[in-house]
Amino acid sequence: MSHEIKEPDWKLLRQISRVALERLCQRSLEEIDTIGSDSTKTYHQRYLDIFDIIRRRDKEIASAFNDMRRSTALSQLALIYSQGLLTGEEFLRFSQETRSVVEMLLPSKHA
Repeated sequence: MSHEIKEPDWKLLRQISRVALERLCQRSLEEIDTIGSDSTKTYHQRYLDIFDIIRRRDKEIASAFNDMRRSTALSQLALIYSQGLLTGEEFLRFSQETRSVVEMLLPSKHA
């Protein structure tokens, strides 16, 4: 991608990404709690379901948050935003240029 995130947006992303990661982890743990307490399933099925969630979430975390660099920041921001991990107010704190690039990168259902 030829676009590089501007310095103020890069600083903001590094700050907001910590909050977004916490939200994803909270969401994951709440989902795990729900599965773990589902007495309609066997313990083994609950274990398998929890393992599946952890595996999927780990991939999501890796794609959106690991090894964040300015060269990949816009793609990672688009992933974070598409997963509903930013509030509208947080997203509006980014420059219009960054928001436009992110919206262009989003799957068509989000744009």
